[in-house]
Parts: sequence; C-alpha cells; structure tokens
Amino acid sequence: MRVALLSDIHANLEALEACLAHARERGVDAFALLGDFVGYGADAAATVDIVMRLAADGAIVVKGNHDAAIEAPGSYFNFDARASLDLARDSLRDEQRQFLAALPLTAQRAASYFVHATAASPARWDYVDSASAALRCVQASQATYTFCGHVHDQQLYFTNAGGRMTRFVPGPGTAIPMRGPRPWLAIVGSVGQPRDRNPAAAYAMFEDAANEITFFRVAYDHHAAAAKIRAAGLPEGLAYRVESGI
Repeated sequence: MRVALLSDIHANLEALEACLAHARERGVDAFALLGDFVGYGADAAATVDIVMRLAADGAIVVKGNHDAAIEAPGSYFNFDARASLDLARDSLRDEQRQFLAALPLTAQRAASYFVHATAASPARWDYVDSASAALRCVQASQATYTFCGHVHDQQLYFTNAGGRMTRFVPGPGTAIPMRGPRPWLAIVGSVGQPRDRNPAAAYAMFEDAANEITFFRVAYDHHAAAAKIRAAGLPEGLAYRVESGI
C-alpha cells in the first residue's frame, strides 16, 4: 500500500491540491494527514473541507497545534500566527470546528505511528529537532515507523549499527529503504509553508510492501497563494514566507 503523508498544510489550498494531484498520479492508495490544516494561509475553510472528505474516505487524520488553537488559543503563537488563526476562526463553519476539535493527537496502523509533533509528548507540541528528541519519540511510539510533521523540514532518523540515532536529509524523488526491525522516524515536511528557501510544497509517500519512503517537492502557484494572503489582510510576512520558502 502506498500512503501519502501530508503535514502542515496551513490553509494553503493551492499547495494542497498540487500535492494531492501529484500523489494520485503516482498511484497512492491512502492518505495520512499529520495536522496543522489551518493557520498562516488564507484558505482555512476550503482546506478543512478537503481534509474532512479525505477522512470520510478513510484517511488517517491527526490534530496539529494550530488546529487545537481554533478552540483553545495558545499564548505561544506570534502576532502573524494569531492573526491567521483569528481569520480561520471567522471563516470556519461549526461542523468544521467540531471536526478539528474531535481529531486525535495520534494514530497507529500496524507497524506505523502517526503524530503531528512527537510521540514523547503529543499535547506539548515539542519539536523533533535533534537526534536525542528523535530517540525519545521512537521510544514513546514503540513502532517500527513513526511519521510526524511540525518541523516543516524533511528529515529521516534511524538507528545505526551502534544503536545511536542518526539524522539523514533526503533528496526529493529517491526511494529510501526503511528496513526493520530498527525504528525509523520520518519528518515529512510542510505542504503549505516550507522553510528551506524552496517554496515548492513538500510531502512524502511510504510504500509498506517494499518498506520504502520517498520524499517529494511539488511546484505549485505559490504566488497565487501569497496573493490570497495579502488580499485577506494578513501580515505581509506570511505572504513573503510562502513566496520565498523561508
């Protein structure tokens, strides 16, 4: 089964549609959506509509910190993030709010574990930003394959022959073997707001029969997405990040 792993969509409809089309062209069988469907971008309602349809069709969907902030605003968000979340609250319908509020923090299917931030503390929204954080995450998930987002970069962690957690930065489009029983942790990147100076949307696809993961970058009309952010009256910095990928 080919599972497309999408995270940190951040109300970027153009990026989401481009990644869904890209995955379907490659014969995807299922979707796993790893949170942060709202925030930063201008199309919260349209994005959540798509996520709800995918969930109804059987997609795995977990909650991100921006999704949680719709009902319980967090004090740690900066001004730009708070402005975009205010816009999202105004645009979402009651059923969409209820959908986000009811999402689980984690999900597990067979040998795979799905979480937005880290299995070590899903509700604290800590970042997997080091080998030690990755180790804590896989120890908590107790799964062969752990998939998360939140960091906005694409990274792969695995235990080496000496039992130490090692970080690998993948290139796009190359299948990477993920051989068990050693634990693996994949950070799948951000669909809607990459931060590596490349505006192309990011997602990954895991093929469980072959135990392989492929990371992708998908070009899309990021200028149109940025124009929507400006038209919505959101802070200029949010539009600039979408255009520049920082």
